[in-house]
Amino acid sequence: MAEHTSSSITIEAAPADVMGVIADFARYPEWTGEVKEAEVLETDGAGRAEKVRLLLDAGAIKDDHTLAYTWTGGNEVSWTLVKSQMLRSLDGSYRLVAVGGGDRTEVTYQLTVDVKIPMLGMIKRKAEKVIIDRALAGLKKRVESGA
Repeated sequence: MAEHTSSSITIEAAPADVMGVIADFARYPEWTGEVKEAEVLETDGAGRAEKVRLLLDAGAIKDDHTLAYTWTGGNEVSWTLVKSQMLRSLDGSYRLVAVGGGDRTEVTYQLTVDVKIPMLGMIKRKAEKVIIDRALAGLKKRVESGA
């Protein structure tokens, strides 16, 4: 089983507000840093993205890839790689838990990346950690700014 990297952050907003930002793929280039383009290719009956093409530039990992998304209730979304130029796999999830009476949210981001080119595990995990930390910080800033 592949090793994964995860991290958590607390955001001063309700889970629904946080998930609203997570689900708004068109605006990812405005706050994620690594995502330069995002295009929803397919949606489910509720209008949530099921397949998304992302152009990613995360330093050691640069790629144009497509992810399939699975939504579990209103507090979890996970994804898996459909196709990629340089990645063998990319699996991740956001899990949201209401805290403090529901006006704050603990967000846990888990990520597993496997590249087609040889890369030391330590370097791969560092890249995963950078992606996660930047995404969580960007998400917190975006949600708390009310943008």
